[in-house]
Amino acid sequence: CPPIDPANKTAVPSHTLIHICIFTDRTGLAKNMLEHLTPPTVFKCLADETRTRLMLLIAAEGELCVCELTAALELSQPKISRHLAQLRTGGLLADRRQGQWVYYRLHPNLPDWVVQVLDTTLASNRHWLSADSRRLQQMGERPERNALCCSPAAPSIS
Repeated sequence: CPPIDPANKTAVPSHTLIHICIFTDRTGLAKNMLEHLTPPTVFKCLADETRTRLMLLIAAEGELCVCELTAALELSQPKISRHLAQLRTGGLLADRRQGQWVYYRLHPNLPDWVVQVLDTTLASNRHWLSADSRRLQQMGERPERNALCCSPAAPSIS
C-alpha cells in the first residue's frame, strides 16, 4: 500500500515514507489528500489477501476492534496491526482509540467509487469471508465481544 506523493500523484518508494507522514493524521490521509486515491493506489492496498479480508469485514460490520479482527482472521495481533496501519496510511481506514483498544472503520471521506467497489465485492463474495464472519459472530454481540477480547483479562491470540 504505497504512500502517495501529493506533488505528482504517484506512489512513493517506502524508504521516503517519513516525508509523507507530514501530510497524514491519525485517521489516515488528511482530507485534501483523499483526492489522490487513484485506482492503482486502492488496488495495490487491496492486493494482499489479509488486507482485503480486513477491509471487507470492516465494510460489513461498520467498525471492528483490533482484537475482533485478530480473532476473526486467526492471525497474530502484530500482523493484523501492521496491515491495518498500511490501510490507514493508504487512506482507506480511519481509527479511534477507546482506552487501550483501537477500532477501525472505513475512512469517512472515501470516494464513492471506492465504497462501491467494496460494497460490490462484499455482496458478491460473502462466501469467501464465511469462515471469518462465522468466527466473528461466535464472539457474540459487541458487549460479549468486549468481554471476550477487549478486557484486561482477555486471552491473547498468537
